Amino acid sequence: MSKRIYKRQSNVKNRARTERVRRNQLTDLIIHGKIVTTHTKAKELSRHADKLITIAKKDTVAARRHAAKILRNIRIDENETALTKLFTKLGPKYADRSGGYTRVLRFGTRRGDGVTQAIIV
Repeated sequence: MSKRIYKRQSNVKNRARTERVRRNQLTDLIIHGKIVTTHTKAKELSRHADKLITIAKKDTVAARRHAAKILRNIRIDENETALTKLFTKLGPKYADRSGGYTRVLRFGTRRGDGVTQAIIV
């Protein structure tokens, strides 16, 4: 029997746009530490963020190149980018933990369309 893998259902027919939104949210999550988004997007983002932090725990050139394909190259300040923050701060921070790096907390409903909001930390 084949197992079904959870994937977020998207109304967007353009897959490239969905990937761009995910990359932007991953980069913002690493830079700011938390973001507010819809609950379904937060659950999907949590999966990808956990995989990215697992990659960052192995501080190798191959791991940096793999993470650089996913993250956007945004400068936080003069000396630090999102990629360097991932490998210098977040990788060593979670070195002894084997999973569960992010947490999704329900936040309420959005006023405009009533969708459930969530904070991902």
